[in-house]
Amino acid sequence: MTMVTETNKTGANIFKQGNGKVQISAEGIQARIKELGVQITKDYAGQELHLICVLNGAFIFMADLARAIDLPLSVDFMSVSSYGAGTTSSGEVKLVKDLDQSLQGKHILFVEDIVDTGLTINYLLKYLESRGPLSIKVVSLLSKPARRKVEVSIDYLGFEIEDAFVYGYGLDVDHIYRNIPFITSQHSTSQHSTSQHSTSQKG
Repeated sequence: MTMVTETNKTGANIFKQGNGKVQISAEGIQARIKELGVQITKDYAGQELHLICVLNGAFIFMADLARAIDLPLSVDFMSVSSYGAGTTSSGEVKLVKDLDQSLQGKHILFVEDIVDTGLTINYLLKYLESRGPLSIKVVSLLSKPARRKVEVSIDYLGFEIEDAFVYGYGLDVDHIYRNIPFITSQHSTSQHSTSQHSTSQKG
């Protein structure tokens, strides 16, 4: 997949939108995160919240979301890789980085970049439930229901999108372009373009 860029007078690349069907502006993302923060603050009023971020794709989303939540909170990170043939995830997960903190008796907000097939997040939620939290809810920046194989309850959702390969705002193409401030997609006729089977888009 080729990312479209242009060069300004200083020689720096300016990111441009791809020509795909999913386009979400930086302003739109920030406005939605502010709304999510208000709702989460209301729902957990008077309680402490523990955010768990799935690396790498959700790190920018969680950083902005955490600052939009007006509550005392703590954060932790985990990293996984999923197994499967070609562009298909089997839902079997290798834990690359486990959590550093105990979940016992805590209210957990599980932060994802995108829920795709649902296989990986379904596996991870069962794993987290075994660690003794008081509650677990899911917040995801994006959801792609057309590709769902396992139903997953998303308690707080940024945007529901069509079946397209998206990148930007934490989501990558071959490990780059995570720093694009908006979400875009590139039109392609290949299956890889919609499978979201990159390092961050495993879900």
